[in-house]
Amino acid sequence: MRLRAALHQRGYRFRKDLRLDLGGTRVRPDIVFTRKRIAVFVDGCFWHLCPLHGRKPKVNDWYWGPKLQRTVERDRAATAALTAAGWNVVRLWEHVSLEAAVEEVERAMADSAAIRPYQ
Repeated sequence: MRLRAALHQRGYRFRKDLRLDLGGTRVRPDIVFTRKRIAVFVDGCFWHLCPLHGRKPKVNDWYWGPKLQRTVERDRAATAALTAAGWNVVRLWEHVSLEAAVEEVERAMADSAAIRPYQ
């Protein structure tokens, strides 16, 4: 929510939680810039197995291990489907600072001149 607020404050307009149907694959990015075809995901360290902060659960590993692995596989499939459809995908970890996250999104936005922030 902080990333959305910061982007909105800078004048960017976007859709949130928009479902994209891409040839049999349904993808629901956190932030979508439809005209620029940019999909932004903010992945939680636990749920998406962050290499720095993610950890395998010690309790009920029989349940959580496969569940978290399916999440990672779903992320890869979503990224592949979006890329194949011509979308630019930005994936950020939740532990990334707000400033770094905004810079990453703005870097992706700079690749396309279809949309400019409102002044």
